[in-house]
Amino acid sequence: MSMEPGTYKLGPESGTLSVQTGRSGAAAKAGHDLLLEVGAWGATVEIAVGLEASVLELEADSRSLTVREGTGGMKSLDDDDRANIAQTINEEVLKGTSIAFRSRTVRASEDGRLNIEGDLELGASVNPVAFDLALDNGGHVQGSAVVKQSTWGMKPYSALFGTLKVADEVTVLIDGQLSPV
Repeated sequence: MSMEPGTYKLGPESGTLSVQTGRSGAAAKAGHDLLLEVGAWGATVEIAVGLEASVLELEADSRSLTVREGTGGMKSLDDDDRANIAQTINEEVLKGTSIAFRSRTVRASEDGRLNIEGDLELGASVNPVAFDLALDNGGHVQGSAVVKQSTWGMKPYSALFGTLKVADEVTVLIDGQLSPV
């Protein structure tokens, strides 16, 4: 990674921020693995001359998640299903709470990726999270982080008397092109 030092931005106009869910429980076959896209979000990346002084910040509107894809399940998702899932996420799971990340450390790994450690605010809790990002010389960034909902005091959604559950661990994915500010 050898991008020029400076401040860069990333958001829905130049990238995607999405969440992949899985399912568990005795009735898992009935549910869907979901790909949710965050519609309202923004990130700022300050690349310093000394990489360790770099900072990555991201904010997302938890009410802007939409269902892009649902795989598995007994039947395909229709538009009503997608709308109901988004409403459930907003009203019962995330409840319109804040989502924000700020890095504490940025280091280069031997394979050229960036090792990022920082604090993720999700709802009323702030907890540490670590993940890797690939950032090429042209400013294309790609990475993922696993978030365990219960670590932030969230109870994963369940239905059918608890026999169908969203897995506690979800994967957050980012892919986009950094633009100079």
